[in-house]
Amino acid sequence: MAGRSSQSGEFSIEVTDLDTHYGDRQILHRVNLQVRKGEIMVIMGGSGSGKTTLLNHLLGLLSPSSGNVRILGEDLGRLTPMQRQMLRTRTGVAFQSGALFSSMSIGDNIALPLREHTDLDETTIGIMTRLKLEVVSLAGFENLMPAELSGGMIKRAALARAIVMDPELLFCDEPSAGLDPVVASSIDDLILRLRDAMGMSIVVVTHDLDSTFKIADRICVLDRGKVLALDTVEAIRASTDLRIQNLLNRRTEDAELDPDAYLRRLLGDASKPQDGARRT
Repeated sequence: MAGRSSQSGEFSIEVTDLDTHYGDRQILHRVNLQVRKGEIMVIMGGSGSGKTTLLNHLLGLLSPSSGNVRILGEDLGRLTPMQRQMLRTRTGVAFQSGALFSSMSIGDNIALPLREHTDLDETTIGIMTRLKLEVVSLAGFENLMPAELSGGMIKRAALARAIVMDPELLFCDEPSAGLDPVVASSIDDLILRLRDAMGMSIVVVTHDLDSTFKIADRICVLDRGKVLALDTVEAIRASTDLRIQNLLNRRTEDAELDPDAYLRRLLGDASKPQDGARRT
């Protein structure tokens, strides 16, 4: 089980009353979330629960319809483009697919943030790149191309690139997706070591329950765009909420069928005009 973070009251992330709309459709509903410094927060939920939308807000890729997002003490809604860029140098992101550049070696992929955002000389960049490869157990692989790596190695290389600038905050999107259980467990171990060795806060979005229970200090459960629960692993496991238990036990929710609504869907709601439809 993951080590428990300190109760310092200092937060790397503060989300307050976050609402998000895509057109007329509301995706997130008054989401409130705080991530403490040095803790691993796992965001989980079923498909369509709003996990990816929330992650995109935390990464500054989406603007709220209302509400507030603060990352490392900075209000994202008030930052200039230059300030946003500076903030990104204090965070790292490991994408689900790895997102490595296929035309670049592993070493060049990892060194890219250093070359883009620092004035370090190539000797220093090379040393820092090899250090991060050591951290993720990929020492000696810097000259290989992404196509020459296994799925687990790509995940490790993506983590190395995400931490190459020693970020204060790390985001991991489905870090164990598509991996066999043994390799997935090794990725979990790596995430725990990164937190313990570097003292960073880590936000992980995942469907993997085994991974969640192994690495999380706290879990945020999303359901239909709302925070259903935000608590420790033990409290989430013990929850009596049926929706949480359905998620943990991989049970589907049996929805009652409304015959009239079903018929309207089949008819494309032909019985009443749609927004913007022509009336005759």
